Amino acid sequence: QKQLVESGGGLVQPGGSLRLSCAASGFIAGYYAVGWWRQAPGKEREGVACIFMSDGTTYYADSAKGRFTISRDSAKDLVYLQMTSLKPEDTATYYCGGRGGNSCPTRDDYWGQGTQVTVSS
Repeated sequence: QKQLVESGGGLVQPGGSLRLSCAASGFIAGYYAVGWWRQAPGKEREGVACIFMSDGTTYYADSAKGRFTISRDSAKDLVYLQMTSLKPEDTATYYCGGRGGNSCPTRDDYWGQGTQVTVSS
């Protein structure tokens, strides 16, 4: 059974940093992709970043480039999202999703329950 569990959310001041973690299970070892999406109140869910567990290929949304870094620990089936220079508009529930193979997860794939990130002074 495929499962993803997020952790690491919380309250942070503008300009601060936070690292989210996603623990994946049930996928073919080393042959799946994990993506981070986020959804703010009243807004559509949007993609943030994605990584291929096979070779570490990464993709970023424009809003994340230069501030967020996605990385993986393939041996532990863990994916991280390091977020820096956080802004109030980054406030959202962050979800990690998984998809078999080398393509980023979509809305129809497997998703965790989300972790809340609040950027506020």
